[in-house]
Amino acid sequence: MTDITLAPDSIVGDVAARLPGAAEVFRRAGISFCCGGNARLAEAAEKAGVALSALTAELQALIDNAGRDAPTETPALIDHILTRYHDTHRQELRGLIDLAERVEMVHGDHEEAPLGLTDALEALRDELESHMAKEETVLFPAILHGAGAMLAGPIRVMQAEHEDTAQLLRRIEHVTHGLTLPVGACGSWTALYTGLRKLCDDVVAHIHLEENVLFPRVLAA
Repeated sequence: MTDITLAPDSIVGDVAARLPGAAEVFRRAGISFCCGGNARLAEAAEKAGVALSALTAELQALIDNAGRDAPTETPALIDHILTRYHDTHRQELRGLIDLAERVEMVHGDHEEAPLGLTDALEALRDELESHMAKEETVLFPAILHGAGAMLAGPIRVMQAEHEDTAQLLRRIEHVTHGLTLPVGACGSWTALYTGLRKLCDDVVAHIHLEENVLFPRVLAA
């Protein structure tokens, strides 16, 4: 993943995976970034009936704000990633997997049921747990000991794993029909999608902070 640039031919799915808050902008505009994630911004805006200029302006505002509140000192930034994202992902995934199992079991015959969501969340949990453990036990301690540019190889591994995580987020978006609740959805289903929206947005923000703030800072040291 790299810095985000916006152009009419920017790919919707790439923007959603890289830019914190973009997923919610696309959802509000009725733009799919799972099944239709390979569409370009211009054609997606036209299909959804929204002005491309308004859409890109909203996305540019997100770019301008992304990472603005990140701690300026590397130790504080790593501590922020650990507490705000690592710990939170672990806690929230446990509850969301339980909710997904319940919704699939009770509402599995509903035409809009999120079939396969539990499996997707378990895959995300396993992917994130492996990734975060490598950061906690190897990468972050090495950064704090001043390894700097010598970490280019391990960082490339982390970046490849970020791409795998982004694909899992698209899978979750797909099986939940864009996190769209059916009419009359029960409390559990509503709570599930509310939690998923936060989790997915948090994961994108987590990846962005590492890709565009922490890793460049480390490699420039």
